[in-house]
Amino acid sequence: MHVFEIAGPGRGPYWLLVPVVLVLVLVGGFVMATLYGAYYSRFELSPEGLRLRGDLYGRFIPRAQLKAAEARRVSSEDAELKPRVRTWGTGLPGYNVGWFRLRNGEKALLYLTDRSRAVYVPTHAGYSLLLSPADPDGFLRALAEP
Repeated sequence: MHVFEIAGPGRGPYWLLVPVVLVLVLVGGFVMATLYGAYYSRFELSPEGLRLRGDLYGRFIPRAQLKAAEARRVSSEDAELKPRVRTWGTGLPGYNVGWFRLRNGEKALLYLTDRSRAVYVPTHAGYSLLLSPADPDGFLRALAEP
């Protein structure tokens, strides 16, 4: 019997794996950031403004840009404030975070997990916020403070 080993493939096929591994690492990182944000995002309201923390879409919005007097709870009858199109964000059942277009055509930054606790906050910056704080009434009271 004669036994012959396979000839080595060279380095070409290994270079093909590099982009595949990079894409998998990036996707895995994005999924981990999304999961982290789903459980640890928070809204920090101070005299200076509102800071959205916890994931890729977090930002600081100065108090002067928030239309606090127009902020309100969202009810199930507010069909025009439902997300219609996701432009850049995460849209999972029970977790809508990122940039969306609402049914009324408005651009909105969503941190929406529980529609029964949703708060609508328009801004002077050309978009609105649709948030789900654990205490929506407390959030609105704090937003109304000077």
